[in-house]
Amino acid sequence: MPEEALRRGVAEFVGTFTLIFIGCGSIIAAHQIHDPTLIGIAIAHGLAIGVMVSSLGHISGGHFNPAVTFGFLVTRRLKAAEGLLYWVCQFAGALVAAWLLNELLPSAVTSPVELGVPAIGNGVDAGAAFGIEAVLTFFLAWVVFATAVDKRGAFKYVAGLAIGLTITIDILFGGPFTGAAMNPARAFGPQVVGDHWANGWVWYAGPALGAAVATLVYHLLYLNPEPLPLPEFEPAVE
Repeated sequence: MPEEALRRGVAEFVGTFTLIFIGCGSIIAAHQIHDPTLIGIAIAHGLAIGVMVSSLGHISGGHFNPAVTFGFLVTRRLKAAEGLLYWVCQFAGALVAAWLLNELLPSAVTSPVELGVPAIGNGVDAGAAFGIEAVLTFFLAWVVFATAVDKRGAFKYVAGLAIGLTITIDILFGGPFTGAAMNPARAFGPQVVGDHWANGWVWYAGPALGAAVATLVYHLLYLNPEPLPLPEFEPAVE
């Protein structure tokens, strides 16, 4: 594997691992302390992504989400091989994070919340959940393109703040209805480790659709017809 591909792949693994370990861990912790609010869970997810995008965005672009990577593929900002590498590393990071949570924490605290796997809320059917996930992911992918891809955007100034805050506000609304995953990897890790697959397609199809629509619309309306490269960043200190 070329050295640059290895660097990008590891960055995507670490960033996705952080999201699942902290995100699912916050759900388990909230249940442990009998916290009925969404605030801590939403902030934990948002901060995890914000911190990782800020620290690793200059290496891989800071996707940490197969749906976001899908958006980069449909707008031809990644080659197919690069997208496949990102997906493998993202799903692997999610799987390892969920496995570690399952191994490190007692089943008495992980089982009641099914290891933090996204779930459809009472009164919401799978079709509605699909639509909610698509809309929430549309917001996320839109902000990613507006701040991190568009050279006129504010990425160099706000780093991962806007992206992390988007995840936070999405969870504050969507958490009770769909789990507000917005990310197939966020579902994949706890699904595999905990064997929780009810309505599992929702957290793959919904985010993929939302990301594809957001990135295509932003690309067609606001960016040049030819794909623009990712923003230039200062090289990492050796």
